[in-house]
Amino acid sequence: MTDSTLTTTTAPAEPPAPAPRTDSRLRTYARLGKLDVYDYYLGTFIALSAVLLPVGTLTGRTGALFGVFLVGQVFLLMAMTAFDDVTGFRDGSDITNYGPDHPLRNVNRKPLVAGALRVPEALRFAWVSAVAAALLFAVTAALAPHRPAWTTIGLVVLWVVTLQYSYGVKLSYHGFQELYLVALGFALVILPYGMVTGRATGFLLVQAVLFGFGPLMFGVYSNTNDVDGDRAVGRPTVAALTSERGNARFIGALSLVEFLTVAVASLTGVAPWWFVLVMLPASLLRLRQYLLGFRAGDIMRARRTGFAVHRLGVVLMIVANLLAALGA
Repeated sequence: MTDSTLTTTTAPAEPPAPAPRTDSRLRTYARLGKLDVYDYYLGTFIALSAVLLPVGTLTGRTGALFGVFLVGQVFLLMAMTAFDDVTGFRDGSDITNYGPDHPLRNVNRKPLVAGALRVPEALRFAWVSAVAAALLFAVTAALAPHRPAWTTIGLVVLWVVTLQYSYGVKLSYHGFQELYLVALGFALVILPYGMVTGRATGFLLVQAVLFGFGPLMFGVYSNTNDVDGDRAVGRPTVAALTSERGNARFIGALSLVEFLTVAVASLTGVAPWWFVLVMLPASLLRLRQYLLGFRAGDIMRARRTGFAVHRLGVVLMIVANLLAALGA
C-alpha cells in the first residue's frame, strides 16, 4: 500500500532545493495521502458483496455503515502514509529513494522531498486525518446492528496500530512489515462484515487473508527494489535480511501459500469447490509477476503487476460471493 521507506545510519542525503509550488494544495495533500493507491479501500466492497444478496438484506442503516467505514479508512490510511512520508523525509530515506539514482521513482509522489510541503504541514494533515478517522469509526460502531466484542476491539486496534506503521513505535522498522500488511487488509474486510452480520464465516476469513496478501505481494517487490537502503539503516525486511536468492525463494513461497490458501479452502469445503477455479486468473497472473521479477529481472514492472493481481482478485472474490449467495 505504501512506498517503501528507507533509513540510513550515516548522514542523510541533503534534500533538494524546494520546488516551486505549481500544484494546487488539494492535489499536493492528495499525493501526501496517496489517494491514487486505493487498493486497501477495495476490501469494503468484498464485505459488501457478501451481504448484498438476497435482495433486501442490505438496509439503509447497514449501507450507511459500509459508507462511513470506507470514508473512515480513507482518512486513516491517509494519516498512515503522511506519517510514513514524514519519517522517510526526516531520516533521509525518501530523499535517497526518490533522488537522481532512482529515476523510475516519481519524486512528485513525495511532496516533502519535492519541496511542495513542509514537515509541520504534513504532520498537521496526518493528525487531522487520524482524528477524522477516529470519529468516523465511532459513527460506524454506532450504526452497527451487531456489536460483538471483537469488532469493537478491532476498530480500536486498527486505528492505533495503523498509525504505528512507520511513526510512533515504527512497527515496520522492527521486523513486522510483512505481517502488518496482511493483518491490515484482513481487518478492513472482516470488521465491517462482522458489524453487519455479527459473525465471521470461514469463507470470509479466507477472503480477508487473500485480500491482505494483495498489498503484501506488491510490498515485497518494493522491498526488493529498495534492499540496499533498508540494509543501510537496519530496517529488517526479509529482502534486507536474506540473500538475493533467499528473498526470491521467500516471495515464491508467499505466492505458493496464497494459491494453496485458495485450493485448500475449496478442497475442505471452507469455500465452494469452484472457488479455486474462479480465482485461477489471479493465480496465473501472480505467477507472471514472479517470473517478471525473478526471471526477467524487472522488479518494478513486477511490482506494478502486483497491483493488477490484487485488483483482479478483488473482482473475482466479489463474483464468488455473489455466486455463492445465488446458490451456485
